[in-house]
Amino acid sequence: MTATVAGPQQLAVGPSVKTLALDGASIDGSAYRDVVGLAHRSPGWLDALVSVWSAYGLVLFAVLTVAGWWRARRVDAVAAVTALAVPLTVVAAYGVNSVIKLLVHENRPCRTLAVKTLESCPAPGDWSFPSNHAAIAAAAAVALLFVSRRLGAWAVAGALAMAASRVWVGVHYPHDVLAGLTVGAAVAFGLMTLVRRRAGAVTRLLTGTPLSPLLAVS
Repeated sequence: MTATVAGPQQLAVGPSVKTLALDGASIDGSAYRDVVGLAHRSPGWLDALVSVWSAYGLVLFAVLTVAGWWRARRVDAVAAVTALAVPLTVVAAYGVNSVIKLLVHENRPCRTLAVKTLESCPAPGDWSFPSNHAAIAAAAAVALLFVSRRLGAWAVAGALAMAASRVWVGVHYPHDVLAGLTVGAAVAFGLMTLVRRRAGAVTRLLTGTPLSPLLAVS
């Protein structure tokens, strides 16, 4: 049985871990309602566009990552190693964000508040804080800035659009996506800074291995 302490922020003591049951509605529920309300008052084409971006926009970051690697390998092996670190960094950011989700049990706003949303509400237990979509997008954007400023700039714009879209379609509070952006950006900046410092050593380690074709144009 789980014991809880009453209050907006509840500390739930489970059988093995302690989780913080966050009441997101008390933080920015009114702002969430405003955004969802604006979505319902907006033209149908705009809602459809935002919904498609919210659901499938992460594909863009994968495309930009591949483009970054393709360009980097034409520069030199060290640049290629830096580019190859981008997807690994994104996976790491997703992992960190997922752990936070498991520690902070915040119900989705579409389950807590009586609102009609553009996107179907995720199942119970699919926690809201922080936003995985925002974390992944931010991690990719920051990591790509280490590879190409131009690609990184496009990715940053995409990350902000992704974060906004998740609130627009009704599956996240504003603070969820802000936290997701922060987690993704922080993890990516830390890991990519480390990669940049060690890229030369990693290049020497991979040279002559089956992975060497990924490092430069033959």
